[in-house]
Amino acid sequence: MGDHASMDIHPPAERIRALLATMSLAEKLGQLTLVNGGEGRVPEELRRDIRDGRVGAVLNEVDPDTVRELQRIAREESRLGLPLLVGRDVIHGFRTIFPIPLGQAASWNPELVEECARHSAAEAAAVGVNWTFAPMVDIGRDPRWGRVAETLGEDPLLAGTLGAAMVRGFQGADLAAPERLAACAKHFAGYGASESGRDYNSCSIPEIELRATHFPPFQQALQAGVATLMASFSDLNGVPASANEFLLRQVLRREWGFEGFVVSDWESVGQLVVHGLVADGRGAARAAAGAGLDMEMASTTLREHGAALLEAGELSLERLDEMVAAVLGVKLRLGLLDGRDAVPAAVASDPAALDCAYRAAVQGTVLLKNDNGTLPLHRGAVRRLAVIGPLADEPAEQLGTWVFDGDPARSVTPLQALRQWESESFTVHYARGLETSRERGGAGMAEAVRAARRADVALLFLGEEAILSGEAHCRADIRLPGAQEELVRQVAATGTPTVLVLLAGRPLALQEVVDHPGAILCAWHPGSLAGPALRDLLFGLESPSGRLPATFPRLGGQIPIYYSQKNTGRPADPATFLSLDQIPRGATQHSVGNTSHHLDAGYTPLFPFGHGLSYTSFEYSGLRLDTARLARDGALGITLELRNTGSRAGAEVVQLYVRDLVGSVTRPVRELKAFRREVLAPGECRTVRFVLPARELAFVDRSLNWVLEPGAFRLWVGGSSVGGLEAEFELA
Repeated sequence: MGDHASMDIHPPAERIRALLATMSLAEKLGQLTLVNGGEGRVPEELRRDIRDGRVGAVLNEVDPDTVRELQRIAREESRLGLPLLVGRDVIHGFRTIFPIPLGQAASWNPELVEECARHSAAEAAAVGVNWTFAPMVDIGRDPRWGRVAETLGEDPLLAGTLGAAMVRGFQGADLAAPERLAACAKHFAGYGASESGRDYNSCSIPEIELRATHFPPFQQALQAGVATLMASFSDLNGVPASANEFLLRQVLRREWGFEGFVVSDWESVGQLVVHGLVADGRGAARAAAGAGLDMEMASTTLREHGAALLEAGELSLERLDEMVAAVLGVKLRLGLLDGRDAVPAAVASDPAALDCAYRAAVQGTVLLKNDNGTLPLHRGAVRRLAVIGPLADEPAEQLGTWVFDGDPARSVTPLQALRQWESESFTVHYARGLETSRERGGAGMAEAVRAARRADVALLFLGEEAILSGEAHCRADIRLPGAQEELVRQVAATGTPTVLVLLAGRPLALQEVVDHPGAILCAWHPGSLAGPALRDLLFGLESPSGRLPATFPRLGGQIPIYYSQKNTGRPADPATFLSLDQIPRGATQHSVGNTSHHLDAGYTPLFPFGHGLSYTSFEYSGLRLDTARLARDGALGITLELRNTGSRAGAEVVQLYVRDLVGSVTRPVRELKAFRREVLAPGECRTVRFVLPARELAFVDRSLNWVLEPGAFRLWVGGSSVGGLEAEFELA
């Protein structure tokens, strides 16, 4: 037992071939089996299966002693001594919790996102986890979908850039290092386009849109070296992803050359029967293996039916060995075949993780609105502060979805942080107002209104509890739930300056309340240090610099609404558009303008992609292009001047957008092509330069090929997806 060749110096492919030659059929099928752990114990059945080589990976085991025992059984008691992959959903932190991925995306800061993942990996590795099911790089254009909280936004470039940063943070330069985890880009592919925003629902996406929008973030993850991918739960154009040969073999293996392995989502192989794709478990195993899936999570159809499929010629030995080799290759990269410790004593939680959590919460918070300088508050001018809302003092709720291992002791709530300043600056009157974010009553509302009336400023901490977003937590109505809209109206009606701080797992439809507060901060679910981060933003110790990674609709009925829409043949025209309230009595059919709009919501979002305000102001000027005629093999240099025209330092996210004015298929009105975060001192002027390679202007044509077509282009550089300095150029 345990007679594998440790520290073998042979090339990886040769080592894996040698291992395959020694493995029995049962041991090969075992390597493809990922089962749930005992969650703090080793059940006898699991002990036996590991000993017999029938399990290659476990998930949801984070007790270090249990992990050590599981790995000891695998190494010392199984015939081949092959260690286990130990998987866990380390989505946005482990003990220290960082903002939800959507909140991290609002920082538009790849370096910070990478640092968050690096700390997450180190904390998880310290208990023996060696594989995480992140990053999620699905495109999130439907805020009704609960898992939009896990996305990195609506744009392929932003999501791909930040997803690749997460991969680098989890995996590092050496995946075998004790503080690293194998990453898993998910969910391949199109999962974010689930119909009606309902999780697990069908996805109908034309291939041209798949290749143009949904595939690029996965390609960026592959370029960053991601070790594994996860197939989507949902069906794609009629074929569930776990049995979709187009996705798993044609695109992933043949076109992209992916060499890691693909794991199913939880029981999604067995659910092929529920989909109605196959009749039974054997059919599910055959369909998944034949399509290109390598490892099965939770269900065990491959292990149960693999031998029969081989015997019947429905699964080839070559395909089986291909699957096992992919799994062994990742174990080799992780150092598991060369003695990597089950629970490395050298890895410990870094105190710098909390500093990172603070910076991520600060940089991911978006100032949506700030009328008449409502913010920042001034400590000397505020004597009585009303802190109102069911989310002002909830250590768990501020952590958000997908938090299994967060340490509540590391959470500092907004109320706690504000009270740290209470004696020296102001008095705090806390009124919960509503017991939960969902409460429809109003027993506590009167007290909240009294507190606001007596205060110099009222801070409303509203939004969604963590349970209202995440997997299967989808909402048809994405307004503030419960009686929160009424609470906003009543507090604002006191005349006390009011600030709304949103803690939520998605963009919310705020049309009914947007005019009432003087300022609105969107903090998402900001993690362990939400309190200090928000306090320091509210009082101006930090200046807001977050930008929206996803559009905020006015009403849920506008969904899907995103910045890179098509122009249509009848784009909405502000000169002719009339809203529902403006239509005169007796109006004729054509009197309101026959353009693409909603009578009751118009055609613009409440807050656009890329939007975010600051406590300072920035001026863009002097946009210059190196050439007006770009060669197909060239690159366009774009230069501008950025000046901080305010009285305090601040960070501006400079965004570059392009429109292809004429194409053989219709093109979006704008596409993000580059972005840069610039920190400027008061009065400082800086030259900002982008270099845009011509190849970045390619698009997917009618034949599903990426092509470069000559013609005219327009570009904008500015602080959001609306407006900006403008120029035109031609691709020769």
